[in-house]
Amino acid sequence: MDDAPLAGLSTTTRALNNFGQDVLTLLPGIVVGLLAFGLFYFVSGVAKRAVLRATRGSGFGQAVSRLARLGILLGGLLVSMAVAFPTVNGSSILSALGVSGVAIGFAFRDILQNYFAGILLLWREPFRVGDQIVTSGGFEGTVEGIETRATFIRTYDGRRVVIPNSSLFIDSVTVNTAFDKRRLEADIGVGYSDDLEAARRVILEAVRKVEGVLADPAPDVLVVELADFSVVLRARYWTLPSRADVMVAQDRVLTAVKAALTANGIDLPFPTQQVLLHDQTEEADGDRRRQREGWPAGRGEVPRPRRAGADTSRAGAD
Repeated sequence: MDDAPLAGLSTTTRALNNFGQDVLTLLPGIVVGLLAFGLFYFVSGVAKRAVLRATRGSGFGQAVSRLARLGILLGGLLVSMAVAFPTVNGSSILSALGVSGVAIGFAFRDILQNYFAGILLLWREPFRVGDQIVTSGGFEGTVEGIETRATFIRTYDGRRVVIPNSSLFIDSVTVNTAFDKRRLEADIGVGYSDDLEAARRVILEAVRKVEGVLADPAPDVLVVELADFSVVLRARYWTLPSRADVMVAQDRVLTAVKAALTANGIDLPFPTQQVLLHDQTEEADGDRRRQREGWPAGRGEVPRPRRAGADTSRAGAD
């Protein structure tokens, strides 16, 4: 009778017995390790709630609470593994985690960059939820939410834009509602023959009467350019910083200024051009004593009328 199957069976049995003995040996340590991890899990929850209470539930507090809980859970995992598997060297675990961390860092570089940028934005608070901002990418709207990865803004035409936090942290951002008032300006062109002081006074009075224009700081009117067709006056005034207040104030100011200038007989010129047409069939054409526009400077010679040129060419043909 062949004893090979029996030998193989006995070998398998011995391996199973050895595995079972190893498990029984490690079982108390595994149980203690699980209990230790459960304790760390409980402590992480307590720490998270404590951070939220200390920061009053702010966005920065939420980010810090998540980071604190993650750190405590990671420490609990290391302690639990050391308790459950005493033969495993702690330094080897840390080395493995270090190599894995580098690999994970390269793989999730953008995500981690946005995450830490979000924490810094929530900490420094260059803008808050509800502020109206303009990003360097050309997006403009109201901040709806700031998370650790991205910031959400609602554009004025009712769309949502998700912007990575790293872009907002590195590039420039204009916060239109950072202060309680905002200055606007409007350029108005008046005629060269009009009285500038009278035009300035009319514009200033019209702007001061507009609802929504603040009295302090007071509005003013400055001459800023002598343009081709007009003298440009710039009306500067202050209003509330929100988009709605800005648009309403601008509409009212331009309407009031136009009506006031028209009522006071002050010209609002528009671009004009003068075109000179020369008919070379006329007798006066080419006579620089009677018609000089458009002809180049010379020594007194006069261009020959087109009629004379036509007669000469016809005579040569004959």
